[in-house]
Amino acid sequence: MYSGIVRIPAFVDMHVHLREPGYGYKETIFSGTRAAQKAGYSDLFTMPNLNPVPDSLPHLKEQLDIIARDAAVRVHPYASITVGQKGGGELVNFAALAPCVAGFSDDGKGVQDEGLMREAMVRCKAADSIIVAHCEVDSLLHGGYIHDGVYAREHHHRGISSESEWREIERDIRLVEETGCRFHVCHISTRESVELIRQAKRKGLPVTCETAPHYLLLCDEDLREDGCWKMNPPLRSRADKDALIEGVRDGTVDVIATDHAPHAAEEKNKGLEKSAFGIVGLETAFPLLYTYLVRKGVISFDRLIEMMSLRPREIMRLGDPKDFITVELDARYTIDSSLFLSKGKATPFDGWEVFGKVES
Repeated sequence: MYSGIVRIPAFVDMHVHLREPGYGYKETIFSGTRAAQKAGYSDLFTMPNLNPVPDSLPHLKEQLDIIARDAAVRVHPYASITVGQKGGGELVNFAALAPCVAGFSDDGKGVQDEGLMREAMVRCKAADSIIVAHCEVDSLLHGGYIHDGVYAREHHHRGISSESEWREIERDIRLVEETGCRFHVCHISTRESVELIRQAKRKGLPVTCETAPHYLLLCDEDLREDGCWKMNPPLRSRADKDALIEGVRDGTVDVIATDHAPHAAEEKNKGLEKSAFGIVGLETAFPLLYTYLVRKGVISFDRLIEMMSLRPREIMRLGDPKDFITVELDARYTIDSSLFLSKGKATPFDGWEVFGKVES
């Protein structure tokens, strides 16, 4: 096992929400990138749920101007797949946007119409870009807000079925087989999703995926009546968590991203039903994974660095690492959200004891 002080490639997060332009009360590029820098990240890929949505070059320019002015690390924006990021309607101009963005995502919304998604993949492939997909079937949600499992039944909450995720992944993998588009699946949370992506990789399809620390360390049995436990996808069953860990171990899961999703305190203090979806993750990801996966022998330290640093660079064509960080692996401390540089403080890991601190 590694110990002491190590020098490693800086982390890359393929899935963050920096909230600007439009929602600076939740997070700003200034605050979010400084949180990332403190945590050892050199590159962030930021989602398009903004105002204006980066669905055209003029709208994208508003975001790029703020990045140029305020970012402490490299920030790579995704454009939306659909105009207005509506998950339907009109597709964006892939050819015009592709040279200026990292890829295309309607994160937070699955593209519901199969024909529209097929055409998006055709255009994306022609532009030599990548679709980074939030996979969710709206008609299977039924007003749910946590996993349709043990906790939901025992506490009378409306549940989100696992099928709402894996059914759209199944469809999109079939479309990848038709079109050859590079396709990355966001924040997978179910055992069926893991198996579908495993099968796609065995076929040699250009499909990759990510999960997030909370899906590897928590399940729906851990839930509490607090908004800091609410995210989308929700925390799934213990069997789902175990399948995700196996997917990490065997290489099915390529990347661990944070899905860093900050909100104002008043948006997260309304309980499980009424709080906004999303938790923060940049400042906790490495120490949590190092402490509870590497130190416990679940995965190797090298595998963790592959998933947080090297593999995302490969998928997003960043080239060899340019930045390195120093980490004191034996540093022991308690996660305290009041010390976060992010404006968002909602995390289910507040008070957890961890090892591994990036040296500033």
